[in-house]
Amino acid sequence: MKNKHNNMTNITRTILTALIIMLAATAARAAKVDTLSVYSQKMKRSLSTIVYTPDAAGEAKYPVIYLLHGYSGNSTTWPGITDVARLADTYRTIIVCPDGQNSWYVDSPVDPSMQFETFISKELPEYIDAHYPTYARRELRAITGLSMGGHGAMWNGLQHPDVFGNIGTTSGCMDICQYPNCWQIEKVLGNKFQNEAVWKSHSVYYSLDRLLGSRQNIIIDCGYSDFFYPVNLQTHKRLRELNVKHDFYVRPGGHTGDYWHNSIDYQIMFFAKQFDKVLKEK
Repeated sequence: MKNKHNNMTNITRTILTALIIMLAATAARAAKVDTLSVYSQKMKRSLSTIVYTPDAAGEAKYPVIYLLHGYSGNSTTWPGITDVARLADTYRTIIVCPDGQNSWYVDSPVDPSMQFETFISKELPEYIDAHYPTYARRELRAITGLSMGGHGAMWNGLQHPDVFGNIGTTSGCMDICQYPNCWQIEKVLGNKFQNEAVWKSHSVYYSLDRLLGSRQNIIIDCGYSDFFYPVNLQTHKRLRELNVKHDFYVRPGGHTGDYWHNSIDYQIMFFAKQFDKVLKEK
């Protein structure tokens, strides 16, 4: 019995030692988190941005993924949904979470203080590339987001293929024209019934032909129970008509944090695979 007790004690000690080593390794490999105030020259004001840089174990540069929040969110939305630091470390990529306010991530034709396409596609990438160890290349830069941010990611991606070689959307509002009285869109674009051409020209769905020949890697996903599922399916069908290569995923779930907590892992895995292909070609 004494030998048996000693054996059990040794096994317990071995397990505890392994756990301590594993925890120590996890603690030693932790993404650096910076909360910044990034100035927009076009808007003449600063915006909050959170940047996650992976543990710099021997790597000089990293790809970058921009994560855009939804309506009524801010730079802390994605960190509240998932462990962004874990994603940065796991996939060895810098992840940027900007505050897009309720801008729909476009340059508003009616409000000079809401010029977020310029901020997201020019000013912020220039700042990140200047202050962090990035690969300043479209092929190693991605953008995605949820809901309003899904529209914003696709919009900025299709408008700026020279900046974003990889674009995605999860539960995105792909056609803002279907929602003339929702989510303060009219504050950004004006009254839809007086400015229908402006609304159409700022809607992802009516701009999809810009993806023709863009050579971008595209991922779209939405839950079956999401109220944006029909327009995401419509977007998928239109991209097939245009013969634009893309990945389209549907899974059980609605317009919820639980769905995005799950979906963002697949989106970032998709981008990481594209980054790996490029880096292996170097």
